[in-house]
Amino acid sequence: MTPQVCIAGWAHSPFGKHDALDVEDLIRLVAQPALDDAGVEAAQVDAIFLGTFNNGLSPQDFGAALVAMAVPALRHTPATRLENACATGSAALHAAMHYIESGAGKIALVLGVEKMTGVPNDKLIDVLRSGSYRKEEDRIDHGFAGVFGQVASEYFAEHGDQSLALATIAAKNHRNGVHNPYAQFRRDLGVDFCNTVSDKNPLVAAPLRRTDCSLVSDGSAALVLVSGDVARTLDKAIKFRSTVQVNDFLPLSLRKDHYFGGASQAWSKGLKEAGVGLFDLDLVETHDCFTIAEMLEYEAMGLTPRGKGWQAALDGTTAREGKLPVNPSGGLKAKGHPLGATGVSLHVMAAMQLMHAAGDMQIPNATLAGVFNMGGAAVANYVSILERAR
Repeated sequence: MTPQVCIAGWAHSPFGKHDALDVEDLIRLVAQPALDDAGVEAAQVDAIFLGTFNNGLSPQDFGAALVAMAVPALRHTPATRLENACATGSAALHAAMHYIESGAGKIALVLGVEKMTGVPNDKLIDVLRSGSYRKEEDRIDHGFAGVFGQVASEYFAEHGDQSLALATIAAKNHRNGVHNPYAQFRRDLGVDFCNTVSDKNPLVAAPLRRTDCSLVSDGSAALVLVSGDVARTLDKAIKFRSTVQVNDFLPLSLRKDHYFGGASQAWSKGLKEAGVGLFDLDLVETHDCFTIAEMLEYEAMGLTPRGKGWQAALDGTTAREGKLPVNPSGGLKAKGHPLGATGVSLHVMAAMQLMHAAGDMQIPNATLAGVFNMGGAAVANYVSILERAR
């Protein structure tokens, strides 16, 4: 029988522009605090899994080796670095889960970290392009934002101009982000501002405006994963009802349309393995790198039929008080998107909700949560269904 894996503790840094902090400093902000939160000693940790994209964002690579610099007692603990574009954090989480499920160990420390603001903007744009298929998509203007701008343009051509729906998603997430103490941007912008092109909200990659794009961020997050028998000895445990990864082609040209097919399969499998329906979930934390991504994820998770994701934004279904709150944390849009940290952060936000420890972000009586993290334009797709175990 495969051992149950549970989240037993976590830590999360503030996301933002941290000029004085490097990758090692960001790791230090969460490594020991996560162990303390779980009530686990460093000597009990069997393995470390760290997610960081880097690819030139930081001159210091070999991030897994930096964890012991933050917690010297981890000096001889095996440590491995994972990378899977914007889903790097979830890749680290899955590796840790498989490690425990295999019986190789009982306790794993999972970290996600990224330092993005220390390089010039032209270099940042070039680094982010590597999450797309450069042989074809390098020619798209405005880097990775241009890739999603193209996706949005194709969607609008088929389903009408949905700029208001995208603005509604942005405004929702900024409104939610006001209540998140870890969020980079904590201001309610309102739908009108998000829907109006202006000097303060210019077009970035038409039809996407600045408010349709997530924030460039520095930050870190950590989780302590334990086997079920260890979880029974600790104060809290969030269990995984299911975890799924589904991939898709990297080039957009091979997918023929804008639909997130891999994401749809991941959600379908994740819900089936968990034995639940979408509306059994009390909330979803999803990967809104761009507002068009969140809207397409509504369709992928089955919230609306294909081509109708805009309806869930406009009718309030995904609002905090709606039928299925999406991104009560403010999402990447308000919280920020330090690439390697994002997948871990999504799980921390969901775990906080299930432990009723989310403060002003709290969804009342939350017992079941969904998490979606993707790398590239829905290329590497990860779904987790989480439930409080104790």
